[in-house]
Amino acid sequence: MGPAEVAATPSHLIQAVETYLAEHPTAVLLQDGEVAFDMRAARYSISESHGRCLLQVWSDERNLFRTVVQIAPRAHALRLITRRLGVDKPQTLEFLPSADRRTATSRNAGRNRYLKLLDRVLRRNFIGYRVDGLRSAMDLEHSFGPAYARGRLLCGTTAEAIIGISSAESVAAIDGILTLGILWLEYCREHGNARRHYGAIKVIVPTGFCRTTADRMAWLNDALADFQLFTLNEHTEELTAVDFRDTGNVDAHLVHAFSTASSLEICRSGIGRLIGLVPAAARQRVELQPRSPNEVSLLLHGLEFARVRHGVSAHSFTREDEIAFGAGAHETLLTSENEPLCRDLFERLFLSRHPDGSHTDALFRLQPERWLESRLRGALAQIFPQLRADLLYSQVPALSAGDRGMLDLLTLDHIGRLVILELKANEDLHLPMQALDYWIRVRSLNQDRAPGAGGRLASAFERSGYFQGVEVSPLPPRLILAAPALRIHPANQVVLQYLAPEVEWEFVALAENWRHHLAVVTRKRSCANQV
Repeated sequence: MGPAEVAATPSHLIQAVETYLAEHPTAVLLQDGEVAFDMRAARYSISESHGRCLLQVWSDERNLFRTVVQIAPRAHALRLITRRLGVDKPQTLEFLPSADRRTATSRNAGRNRYLKLLDRVLRRNFIGYRVDGLRSAMDLEHSFGPAYARGRLLCGTTAEAIIGISSAESVAAIDGILTLGILWLEYCREHGNARRHYGAIKVIVPTGFCRTTADRMAWLNDALADFQLFTLNEHTEELTAVDFRDTGNVDAHLVHAFSTASSLEICRSGIGRLIGLVPAAARQRVELQPRSPNEVSLLLHGLEFARVRHGVSAHSFTREDEIAFGAGAHETLLTSENEPLCRDLFERLFLSRHPDGSHTDALFRLQPERWLESRLRGALAQIFPQLRADLLYSQVPALSAGDRGMLDLLTLDHIGRLVILELKANEDLHLPMQALDYWIRVRSLNQDRAPGAGGRLASAFERSGYFQGVEVSPLPPRLILAAPALRIHPANQVVLQYLAPEVEWEFVALAENWRHHLAVVTRKRSCANQV
């Protein structure tokens, strides 16, 4: 056993895994050197049984069950030495902060190769233009990361901004290129030669990765710039123009709405058992949120800490409650034997997660957006009096091209127009584009109209059971973004100004003490919203 490897007690092993996953919300789990689970989409259970530490991780695609015997902390990683039932040889699993496993040296070398490749491709394809200032250096002051190659094409007094990204970068980085492209265009305009006019930006993504950027680019204001999209095959060095204006409607569909009252009634027995384990003085703080017709989650300030699923018993044809506890993605089935552990977790959770809690406590820090969402749900009529608080949907699943998106909040305004609320508790450079993704999906679903009750053309929302008894307006949805005033990325306002006039947005800055008191500091609106 190496000096950094520790054969700890099960409780120490459990604490190490829980702490790592709380501090790394985008972690992945490697098995045999390959990503087996993205922990943003997986759930896990880690518990002690008969003196052993048992780890189970599962998702829609696979399931893994191991006994953890020791841990080996590494720089930014957590290595687990495990045993599998019936296999004598220990097996290694490793948690990493993200799916990008390249070393700093290999990342830099790959980015330098891409810069040279891009330079060759630009010179070959844009005869008469001079490639200028192509680089990928970090520039934190202007929000430019090293994953993006940036430069200019110059021809007399004409100038165009260029931004590209390699296929070696993460999908999230590739999808984020349009935000950086807008910022790079602004930078070129502000810092360029006054004789030159930067009227266009060329955005270059790897072959096969253009869909998200194309969908977003179609909803930018072409009166502000000539936006051009290309794909680059890094093997053949072929550059291909993409007509993003002819991509068609987004193929989106909804999960059907269900009766929340019915879900609560079906799961009533299991909910009662869990509430009985919550400290008596804290029971009024529990939020109940139905997730499906047969599942209800228990939350504290937006953080899921227990859930009840009502389904067919594994041992008979009768239906019974499956009750689980654990904060966030952590899940342990409740049994009579581990009820004391469940009580201890609930007590620790309710002591930690309150407005005056410690910012160093992992349970306090977990899922701040969900906490903000919880606060806003309770104060919607106060903050947005023009919205229908009685028709508010939280975490609405909207699927598109295999990507499962979750809208933070969805409701209607007083004229029946759809309103999307996207929330952030911390700085996020890509907030406007992420919100635009949801706007595009909601618009597409609202445009999907077919005869409903009484022969009236009804939107996909109405046909899927949302907003019952209310007619949803065919007008494009409104978009509201909200974040604490000091947690708004300064680039967000720049990017929002480039959205097409059809995208009516409002950016609400909230008071920093939002956990105590929700109040608006400032509101900024798009030009269309100000009319």
